Amino acid sequence: MANLETTERVRYAVQLQPLAEEEGGGWLAEVPDLPGCISDGDSPEEAVKNVEDALRSWIATAEEFGDPIPEPGIATRHSGRWVMRVSKSLHMRLAQRARAEGVSLNAFAAQLLAEGIGRRK
Repeated sequence: MANLETTERVRYAVQLQPLAEEEGGGWLAEVPDLPGCISDGDSPEEAVKNVEDALRSWIATAEEFGDPIPEPGIATRHSGRWVMRVSKSLHMRLAQRARAEGVSLNAFAAQLLAEGIGRRK
């Protein structure tokens, strides 16, 4: 478990963005310095409160597995990651194909994007 005193003293930036009604509405909160550290809520305040819990869990998991914990402020404008909403059926099909290929969903999607960009040249 993460030392809460440590995580409370360290301040990570949180990015907020509204979610479209077709995405469920509410707000998305993300900690850009910690890949995958996201949460949501019905209001900006709730999303921030929820992402604080996600941040503590992210750090606890990293500590448990001995993974490095990035210092606040290292994320750049183009970090190489973003949140993308897709239909449930597309998510399922992509996950099935990734599993069949023996790679993660992220790796599979990145490969598809790279191939698509390559074809457009």
